[in-house]
Amino acid sequence: MKAEEIRSLSEKEREEKIADFSQEIFNLRFQLATGKIENPSRLRGLRRDIARLKTIQRENRVADENPAKQSAENKTGSEK
Repeated sequence: MKAEEIRSLSEKEREEKIADFSQEIFNLRFQLATGKIENPSRLRGLRRDIARLKTIQRENRVADENPAKQSAENKTGSEK
């Protein structure tokens, strides 16, 4: 999953994707333990996709918090 695709998703859809990918990792780990896994590299890709999703979620949270902080800093900076 590309970052552009992730950015176009809503927050709820991102949460659902993380849950789906986590469940798939869980299932793949069982397959790995029993020796029935067909594509072991899929685990790596899923972990990276989850990391991308969480990174973009964090970016959005920080961006939502930042404007309020920046406007307060600008007010105090102009008083000097």
